[in-house]
Amino acid sequence: MRGMVKKLLCGGSKNFASSRTSALPEEGKVRVYVGKDKESQCKLEVEANLLNHPMFEDLLRLSEEEYGHLYEGALRIACDIDVFINLISLLKTTHHHNPSL
Repeated sequence: MRGMVKKLLCGGSKNFASSRTSALPEEGKVRVYVGKDKESQCKLEVEANLLNHPMFEDLLRLSEEEYGHLYEGALRIACDIDVFINLISLLKTTHHHNPSL
């Protein structure tokens, strides 16, 4: 089941993925590429307000060490996709209970 969810999140259909490539993220969301290497990266959109959460900031710092400061395009997150999805779920849950985060 998790594999099917991952495939859907990562745009498992070539037509779907190519039609969404040029589209801008929804308002209030940010596009990120998640994965340790180019071949396994997955394009996702996350709520922009989650970027300020301390756990997400730590993840961005780790990714900065991996990729450096300068690159073009969406944010790149050097993280296993399953770990990232679990982190986002956790952050959404805690943010829902404490919107000041």
